[in-house]
Amino acid sequence: MSILSSIGRLATEFSAARARYQTERAIRSLPIELQKDIGWPEAADTRTGARNGVGSWAGAK
Repeated sequence: MSILSSIGRLATEFSAARARYQTERAIRSLPIELQKDIGWPEAADTRTGARNGVGSWAGAK
């Protein structure tokens, strides 16, 4: 694997992680009722204080 392909792979992974983070941030800014309507998996857990972490809903590595 060349250095350029490694850099390209890292840039792609960074871009995907950033997009996941921005999506999660936007969804978390919605009211709880809307989060439940769209099926956000952690909407019910916010009352108990449980949180799996960023990217847990998207099958993070």
